[in-house]
Amino acid sequence: MSVPVDASTGPVPWVAMYHSVGDCSDDPYRITVTPERLERQLAWFARRGLRGVSVGELLAARARGEGRDLVGLTFDDGYADFLTGALPVLRRHGCTATLFVLPGRLGGENAWDPLGPRKPLLTADGIRRAAAAGVEIGSHGMTHVDLTRADDLALKRETVDSRAALTELLGTGAHGFCYPYGTIDRRAVDAVRDAGYAYACAIDPGPLNGPHALPRVHVGQNDTSARLFLKYRLHRLRRRPVEGLR
Repeated sequence: MSVPVDASTGPVPWVAMYHSVGDCSDDPYRITVTPERLERQLAWFARRGLRGVSVGELLAARARGEGRDLVGLTFDDGYADFLTGALPVLRRHGCTATLFVLPGRLGGENAWDPLGPRKPLLTADGIRRAAAAGVEIGSHGMTHVDLTRADDLALKRETVDSRAALTELLGTGAHGFCYPYGTIDRRAVDAVRDAGYAYACAIDPGPLNGPHALPRVHVGQNDTSARLFLKYRLHRLRRRPVEGLR
């Protein structure tokens, strides 16, 4: 997959950032939604003529001058509950998504969250099952390292080596990258682009722009219809058009 880059700009894509889908009774980082909440959120999009798709599908549509009725759905970290909590809901609504995984932590847990709770991550087989179900698999780095603080060796491992690991795991290259913690700088963006990724997702990219610095909107358990409406509208108002996307 490639993302055509030219001098044009277009409205910023609306990309939702999810993490875990399951029990959110102990959720200090607000990274979890219940399957029931996800169901209601996807239904809200559908009532407005919007459909959730992978970022790859969204950007491909935008490159054709289409896709104004699409929103991107991303799930960070590769939690094991994606298969049980998220995937059945996505299927019911005819949605696809991008799942950003950590090939250096297969079958592990979210050890980077000091407050917990500990959540299991997908195994290699689980990632293959998600891919076989039509989910786009992208890299979240090798081990969930802040790229803005990584030395040159770690930066290569998190970008180049993680892509190679996913290629070996899936038999096809990963086209998308997601910056751990959402933090980016020019050095990180350049490293991700040079590693061969077609696009990369951040949260708030600040002054950086283009397909390797895509902003996203956090969506959580407290996002009811009214909050989703505000987030959907404000995203387009607050974010600049993305360079190189129609």
